[in-house]
Amino acid sequence: MVKDTQIEYTVQIWQEGRQFIAHAMPLDVMCAGATPAQASDALREAVELFLHTAAEAGTLEEVLEDAGYELRDAIWKGPTWVALERQSVPVGV
Repeated sequence: MVKDTQIEYTVQIWQEGRQFIAHAMPLDVMCAGATPAQASDALREAVELFLHTAAEAGTLEEVLEDAGYELRDAIWKGPTWVALERQSVPVGV
């Protein structure tokens, strides 16, 4: 892979108790922090480590393609998000 190649990902952040959880979609990498900014910063580092580890293992292209990415003009483009919805269903009997 070319050194100047970039990757796009979408970050979703929510609160669980006193922690904020950041999730990189569609890479499925998650981190937590005391604030949304700390969670986001930790996630960026985790994504970089995730990608670096996959590259070292020689599986980076396979991992990204399995997550729905396509390489276009030196940028790994992820799936286009159409909607983010909150839904509910009954729980229990």
